[in-house]
Amino acid sequence: MNLHPLYQLFVYGSLREGFRHPAYEYIKRYFELVSPATVMGMLYDMGEYPAAVATDSDARIVGELYRIREVDEFEWAMAQLDDYEGVAPEDGEPQLYHREKTTVILPNGSTTEAWIYWYSGDVSGRPRVTSGDVLEYLRAKGGL
Repeated sequence: MNLHPLYQLFVYGSLREGFRHPAYEYIKRYFELVSPATVMGMLYDMGEYPAAVATDSDARIVGELYRIREVDEFEWAMAQLDDYEGVAPEDGEPQLYHREKTTVILPNGSTTEAWIYWYSGDVSGRPRVTSGDVLEYLRAKGGL
């Protein structure tokens, strides 16, 4: 069953299955995996977390496409993720990410729309994850 793209989420970092991050347990509870997928963008190593930046280039970010299990839980589930991603920080703290819809490319070449968390800060001087796959990048560095 294809849900409206409003209820889909593309993840590329700690929310991916392979990260084994506690936040993934949250994703598993409220969302179901649709497919591996990519989006157009560049990925950067910020030290403790990856940062995705939208681009018009051919660079792609590797991740996973999820859809909400229960549509009536979507707003609540996304509000929890917005909090986790620092979308609405407390006074005096920077906004780390912002959420917006983007085009997601599936393995068969078809596309759909989904929410993504783009990085809101400065990536100047930060190492670029040229493969676009943060899990592959961290494994190569011995970090996973």
